[in-house]
Amino acid sequence: MINSKLLNHLVSETIREHETIDITPFSYAIESDILFKKDKKRKCIENIIEGQNRLLQPSFFIGADWLVKNELAIYVAPKVDVDNQQIDYLQILYSCLSRPDIAKYTDQLYEIKIDQEYIEIQQEQDLLTPLLIMQFLQLLKEIVKKGLKRSYYSVERNLNGRIKGKVKVSQNIKRNLINNKKTSTICQYDVFGYDSIENRVLKHTLKFIQRYLAQTSTLSHHTQPLVNYCQPAFVTVSDNVDLNQLKSIKHNVFYKEYKEAIRIAKLIIKRFGYNIRNAKAQSTGKTSVPPFWIDMSKLFEFYILGLLKDRYGDKLIFQAQGTYGQPDFLLVDETNKLILDAKYRPRYQNEKYHIEDVRQLSGYARDTKLLSKLGYISEAEQDSAVVGCVLLYTDQKAETTLPFDLTLNKVDGFTRFYKVPVAMPIVSL
Repeated sequence: MINSKLLNHLVSETIREHETIDITPFSYAIESDILFKKDKKRKCIENIIEGQNRLLQPSFFIGADWLVKNELAIYVAPKVDVDNQQIDYLQILYSCLSRPDIAKYTDQLYEIKIDQEYIEIQQEQDLLTPLLIMQFLQLLKEIVKKGLKRSYYSVERNLNGRIKGKVKVSQNIKRNLINNKKTSTICQYDVFGYDSIENRVLKHTLKFIQRYLAQTSTLSHHTQPLVNYCQPAFVTVSDNVDLNQLKSIKHNVFYKEYKEAIRIAKLIIKRFGYNIRNAKAQSTGKTSVPPFWIDMSKLFEFYILGLLKDRYGDKLIFQAQGTYGQPDFLLVDETNKLILDAKYRPRYQNEKYHIEDVRQLSGYARDTKLLSKLGYISEAEQDSAVVGCVLLYTDQKAETTLPFDLTLNKVDGFTRFYKVPVAMPIVSL
């Protein structure tokens, strides 16, 4: 348990996931739980009352937020296992975002309270900026691979001996007529090409990222190849940007990556206060970030999704909707139909099972909608089906790959119920 006196405005202490914090002296000021995207079922920080004591219980979320607005902040870091090994958050993030079929779900992964007062933290505690940068670069890679979008955009030119579009009268008088340039005319007209506001915003953001990466080596291994791949595509694009013009953009369905890339671009630019000079590491070793939360359970789920996709491809269904509830994965295989759930739960390293998880998966195994998706169409087939259930859980003593057979480790006391330990990548020291 960590005493509340260690917490202050600058977040001088690191709090790990699921470490209980005593806030009894501050209980008068801390009024409610901190929710993830205002979802009452997803608590980043929970208030707990034990007699005269008031405690805070971080859940499986990492990030920084205000306990008392603009006065008392908290920073929750990724957990460290018993051998003092740090989970390689960036490697997991990269493996998820590098796959377009997984990256499209990342809106479920994090929350940024961009309009709230920023919190000062140590530079190495900044998990938000790497997330935004890697997500943006992966989207940009998909855009470049498909080809930049061409569109109509307005330009202003000082034409000689001709007129095109709309004449800018006042500017023409100031720049041409007063200077006796009678054959020149300043005109505004539309052209069709690559130098659109969308592409300029993307290039402008890429420059922010390059400046930031030049100051830190942490991300270079994952990001520099992406920067090198994307940069040549923007040679003919300007980086002069008026962000107010973004409000009038109409997104094309064929270029669906643009909508998300521009959303992330605006977050990156705003995160640095719209000033490219701010996109660098501070000499003090500290930086300021908006309050943010990253769902580590969801990140583990996406990591498992990547492993399963590599193994089973299109036989895997992600987040299939049942009559009530949504399991993480369905494996629709002729020889082995399974319902699988990823659990970011350290307790499975010491416990055989947790009964609530068993009940949850057992309920999925009797859901007629899910059984239909698994291939049990008729009522008779559904009545006789005993679908295998697999819990995939975190265990740093296990392998970082999936075993060949997911049904080897049977949970005693239950029919066709299995659990599989999976280790997450760790930081190489």
